[in-house]
Amino acid sequence: MTGSTTTATPGTATPGTATPGVLSEREREVLAAVPGELFIAGRWLPAAAGARFPVLDPATGETLCEVADGGREDALDALTAAHEAQPAWQATAPRERGEILRRAYQLLVDRTDELALLMTLEMGKPLAEAAGEIAYAAEFFRWFAEEAVRIDGGYATAPDGASRFLVLRQPVGPCVLVTPWNFPMAMGTRKIGPAIAAGCTMVLKPAEQTPLCALALADILAEAGLPDGVLNVVTTSRPGEVVEPMLRDGRARKLSFTGSTQVGRLLLAQAAEKVLRTSMELGGNAPFLVFDDADLDAAVDGAMAAKMRNIGEACTAANRFLVQRGVADEFARRLAERMAALTMGRGTEPGVTVGPLIDADGRDKVTELVAEAVAGGARVLTGGAPVDGPGTFYPATVLTGVPAGARIGREEIFGPVAAISAFDTEDEAVAAANDTEYGLVSYVYTRDLARSLRVAERLEAGMIGLNKGVVSNPAAPFGGVKQSGLGREGGRVGIDEFLETKYVAIPTP
Repeated sequence: MTGSTTTATPGTATPGTATPGVLSEREREVLAAVPGELFIAGRWLPAAAGARFPVLDPATGETLCEVADGGREDALDALTAAHEAQPAWQATAPRERGEILRRAYQLLVDRTDELALLMTLEMGKPLAEAAGEIAYAAEFFRWFAEEAVRIDGGYATAPDGASRFLVLRQPVGPCVLVTPWNFPMAMGTRKIGPAIAAGCTMVLKPAEQTPLCALALADILAEAGLPDGVLNVVTTSRPGEVVEPMLRDGRARKLSFTGSTQVGRLLLAQAAEKVLRTSMELGGNAPFLVFDDADLDAAVDGAMAAKMRNIGEACTAANRFLVQRGVADEFARRLAERMAALTMGRGTEPGVTVGPLIDADGRDKVTELVAEAVAGGARVLTGGAPVDGPGTFYPATVLTGVPAGARIGREEIFGPVAAISAFDTEDEAVAAANDTEYGLVSYVYTRDLARSLRVAERLEAGMIGLNKGVVSNPAAPFGGVKQSGLGREGGRVGIDEFLETKYVAIPTP
C-alpha cells in the first residue's frame, strides 16, 4: 500500500482516523496507509453527499476508521468512468493486461504482512489465516495474468464448403462486481483478475463491513499501472442505493456477485431488466460425509479445515456432518477434542486460532441455531454458548445427535459450529446430503475407490472434496448448482464469464 495525504480534496486519498489509545502504533500506520475515499476514474474522491461511515473492529467493537459512504450519484459516476474507459481498455494488448496483473501479484506478495494485518483488523480472522488469504488472492492475479494471452477463437469451413466461420472472443464490457466481507481480498481478485485479463472495465462495490481491503487493492492496481477508469471502487453503507441504479442503467453489461442466495435472487431480478450477463456465487449448506471405512485421523483433519477455515464464515464451510453410525461416536470425540483445544481471541494476538464473528447479527444467528438444536435434543460436546465481553466471539462448538429437520441443518451456520448426525447406509447418506436447496460443495471421506466415484457422481454439488477438506484453488473452477449460483470463477473457465462470442460468416465462392 502506498501512503496517502490527509486532505479531502478531489484526486487525493484521505485516510480514516483511528480511535486513539485502542490500536497499536503499527495498526494505526497500516490503517493510515489506506485511502478512505471512493476511487473513480483514477482519482480518490469524497462521496458526493460528503457522507462517511465507520469501519469496526469485530474483536473490540471499536471504530477503526471512517470511509466515504457513496450513494446513487457516486455509483453512476463510477459507471460512467468504466463506460468511457472501455473502448481503449479492450483495445489494449493482452500481454500488457497480463503484465499489469503480474505486477499487482508481486505487490500483493511483497506487502503480505501489512495487508494481512489490515484484513485481521476489519474482518477478525487470525493473522496467519489472513496472510494465507493474501497468498490465495494474489494467485488469482498470477493465474489470470497468464490467461490474458490465451483468449482464443476459431476458424472453420462450413459443411457445404461455400463459406468460412470466424469466431471471435471479445470482452463483455463494463462489469458491476459485488463482493462479500468474509474473504475481502480474495473475492476481489477472483473477479477483478479475469475482468482485467478479458479487457473489461468495472465498478467494485465491497461489503460495508470490510471496505479497507478493497481500497488497498485499488491502490495497488493503480500502482501496478492499471489505467484510470478501468477499476472503480464505491464503498457504501447503502448497497441497494448503489448497485440497483447501475444494473438498471443500461451501460453495465455484466453482474458478478458473491453473497447470500436471498440477495442474489433480488439482484438477478434487477439484472433481468437489461438482460445482463450474470455470475452468482451464492449460499451453501455443505455436507461432510464420513463412511465407516474412512481414515478417521484424515477425516478429523479435513473436518477442522472444512469447518474452521475463516472461523466457519465461508460458503464452503462444512455445515452438516453426516457420519456412519459405526464411527460416529469416535469421530465426534476426536473432533470435539481438537475444537476444544483452539484458542479464541483477537486475531492480532499470538497463538489465536479462532477470531470473532463479523458482527453481532452473525453471532446472534449462530447462538439461535445452536440453542434451537439443543432444545430439540442435540448434545453439546464443547462450546455451545456465546462469550461475554467486548467483541463478537463464539467458541468452537461440536453438537451430536442433531435432530432431523433442525434449522442448523437447513441454514448456513456461518460460524464455528460442527453439527453431527449419524447415518446407516450409503443411500441414506447421499439422500440426506442432497436434501437441500443448495449445491455448492460436498466433502466425502472413504477409502473405497468405487464408493468414492459412486458418491461423487450422485452428490448434487458443483465441487467435491474427496478425502480433502479444502477445495478452493485459483486454477480450478469454483461454483455451485441449484440455488448456490450460476457460472464459475477461477480455472480456465473463469475468464469465459467475462467474454462474449462473436461469429463472422465469410462467403468463399
